[in-house]
Amino acid sequence: MATYNYTPADFKSDQEVRWCPGCGDHAILNAVQRALPEIADATDTPHNLFTFVSGIGCSSRFIYYMKTFGFHSVHGRANAIATGVKTANPDLSVWVATGDGDSLAIGGNHFIHAIRRNIDLNVILFNNEIYGLTKGQYSPTSKLGKITKTSPYGTVEKPFNPGELVIGAKGSFFARSVDMEVMLTKECLVAAAKHKGMSVVEVLQNCVIFNDKTHALFAGDKATRAKHTITLRHGEKMLFGENKEKGLVFENMKLQVVTIGEAGYTLDDVLTHDAHTPETTLHSMLAAMKYPEYPVAVGVIRDVEDPVIYDQGVRRQVEEVRAARKITCMDDLLRSGATWEVE
Repeated sequence: MATYNYTPADFKSDQEVRWCPGCGDHAILNAVQRALPEIADATDTPHNLFTFVSGIGCSSRFIYYMKTFGFHSVHGRANAIATGVKTANPDLSVWVATGDGDSLAIGGNHFIHAIRRNIDLNVILFNNEIYGLTKGQYSPTSKLGKITKTSPYGTVEKPFNPGELVIGAKGSFFARSVDMEVMLTKECLVAAAKHKGMSVVEVLQNCVIFNDKTHALFAGDKATRAKHTITLRHGEKMLFGENKEKGLVFENMKLQVVTIGEAGYTLDDVLTHDAHTPETTLHSMLAAMKYPEYPVAVGVIRDVEDPVIYDQGVRRQVEEVRAARKITCMDDLLRSGATWEVE
């Protein structure tokens, strides 16, 4: 396996980054550019094989700031375009930069079916719970009752939880991070790249203009994140809190938060995270945890082996048809089937 010795600078384009000052997208871009040198070595992928595809939205400007191949598609169609790119050229490392509005509203159909098919794509889902580029309409992840330009009296629909959606669509990889946690985001991205099949990394991102501090109650600063988020790593105890004094146990068919040393609970009672189990029940529960009843789960929640059959299957069919074909050029096509002469 080659060692390329790339640096983050190798993946930075010469374009001026045009996101609002303070936007969480800056941190995500930083994490991706830090992750790609490590991913190149870990997956033996040279620089010229990285490709980014985006839809429409603030996050979809991402491709202009990457010194890689890129495709800026139309609203909601990034996953469909990326599916075609990966199927046509399996050697590419294909990444999708998309938002909660882009992939969960107009692009919801393409999103869930790309997951169901387990296409070997790496999706970075920016979730700021709002439409930012079109100036502040509510999105599929906006909180119930959220007042926006298109819900002046508050939304009356329950939001999607992207993690539950991915796992419910038979997803084989789901991770979550927070924009300010650059190193955790990088860790999730490297794990996603190593995963064979569809990977989705949701990044909880702040829109300073139209939905500022939407994640602040549990992720506002480092101290808050220590108290109200739990970083999951395969094989490690599910602990959180400033001093790792709290943990998760499974009792009465549900997850419960306990304090180590109280009510008879010890470290041995705390669950150990198994990201690789095919069973979906616990992964779904972890992805669904909400503040304030639970800590919000971040890190790699699910990473299971699942056959990558769609893109491989399509290529196999093409090869079989090509091997058995009788038509090899335009002249063969024109002379095939019923022909006649006009005198």
